[in-house]
Amino acid sequence: MDWGTDLWDQYDHIDKHTQSGLDLLDRYIKFVKERTEVEQTYAKQLRSITKKYAKRGSKEELECKFSNHGSFQEILNEMNDYAGQRELIAENMMTSVCVELTKYLQDLKQERKSHLSDAKKAQQILESNFKHLESTKKRYAKEWAEAEKASQQAEKTESDLNATKLDVEKAKQHAHARTHTAEECRNDYAAELQKYNKEQNFFYYTEIPQVFNKLQDMDERRIRRLAEGYCQFSDIETNVLPIISKCLDGITSAGKRIDEKQDSVLFIEQHKSGFERPADVEFEDYTQGIKPATSDSSLNPPKVRTKLWPFSKKHKKPHVGATNSCQPDLKPPPAEDFSHLPPEQRKNRLKGKIDDIAKDLQKYRDQSEALEKMKGVYVQNAQLGDPSSLEPQITETNQIIGRLTGELGKYEAWFSEAVGGEESSNAVNNNTQHVPLAADHQSHNSYAEFEDDFDDVERQCTALYDFQGNNEGTISITAEEQLSVVEEDQGDGWMRVVRSNGDEGYIPSSYVKPNP
Repeated sequence: MDWGTDLWDQYDHIDKHTQSGLDLLDRYIKFVKERTEVEQTYAKQLRSITKKYAKRGSKEELECKFSNHGSFQEILNEMNDYAGQRELIAENMMTSVCVELTKYLQDLKQERKSHLSDAKKAQQILESNFKHLESTKKRYAKEWAEAEKASQQAEKTESDLNATKLDVEKAKQHAHARTHTAEECRNDYAAELQKYNKEQNFFYYTEIPQVFNKLQDMDERRIRRLAEGYCQFSDIETNVLPIISKCLDGITSAGKRIDEKQDSVLFIEQHKSGFERPADVEFEDYTQGIKPATSDSSLNPPKVRTKLWPFSKKHKKPHVGATNSCQPDLKPPPAEDFSHLPPEQRKNRLKGKIDDIAKDLQKYRDQSEALEKMKGVYVQNAQLGDPSSLEPQITETNQIIGRLTGELGKYEAWFSEAVGGEESSNAVNNNTQHVPLAADHQSHNSYAEFEDDFDDVERQCTALYDFQGNNEGTISITAEEQLSVVEEDQGDGWMRVVRSNGDEGYIPSSYVKPNP
């Protein structure tokens, strides 16, 4: 069954049906386009919240050592990857479905317009031929009527006794001429009729069926391509499901890797002071200090018990305009040897510092060895390079190695001191409740400094100039950029910072200013 055979007389319905199919294709394209916008918005919002809840900076890095904190960071990373897959779905839908089907729709519109135009043109030609046939038919009918009238007039003249022979002869000649003309019109009409029937047969049995069959083929191709578009809608997302599944599996794995016991142990290691618990408070008998007939001032002043460190509170800053003659205690800068920390924490910080310096020292030693080997190659083969060009790098690397070696020895000495002096620190702590008030105040300040050290907020700074970080370990910054300080300047003119995009590295300390 085909349209040309069974729907030869249903031009209007074919017109509406093909237009309806193109409208459906256009609706599907718009639907997929809006779906891509939903995916893009979803991915954008996912990236926004992952960036919002991601932690950066030294304090956050310390917290991420706990499995529950670290797992949450892994979940945020997986969600960021998941957002990338949603963006990929939107991109593939736009290129493979929307763009391709839009181009295909335009081609179908042009093809349909061409086929309908051919059908209308053929119909107009057939109608024109039919009008010409009608005109020939009317002329033939008119001439035949005139011939009939002329014949009747000739017969009447011939039967008239008063008519002359000449009149009869003229009437017969006129009737004969009219009959001849009518015969010619009859022959023309018959020829036109035969021609029209042939054209009409070609129109209804060949030309229109061909046009309608082409429209049928076009519509079936549209349906097949639309069906493929429906499948693509699912296949595009199916293709990224393995990666999405990996993201979801990663989230599950992050949850399963959490070890609450290990987190508790790590918390103890981070904050264990190493002090011994205070001894029992001794009973002080004030009656021993009473003398007869003395004033109250003769009583021995009571000893004041100091406040224990675990329950100490931070000093509150005075309100603006407060009339207090005493200036608030200013927090001194942390000591380089971490002596402001309790013994256990001091050991941990010194050990971490030694490990960091040792890693840097090994890196620069490897770099120095590589430069020396390169210099030897240049000496043996001058065509490869100039050995003297490496001297500045070698000198700079050796200077860094010397500085790191000195720092390593310094921190190792402090570490040995901290390990050796732990017992004496414990002994001192046991007797802190019996020291005078002034000594207690000093001890309290030391503990408060330790507590405040862990409560410092993330330090921020603003870049003053542009800097291109071309060397290993450095990063590039732009003027007016906000940065988070990870490591302060240790005296070498460099500090370690984190950019808002997560890049971390060293920059010159003189290129930034601290935020108020």
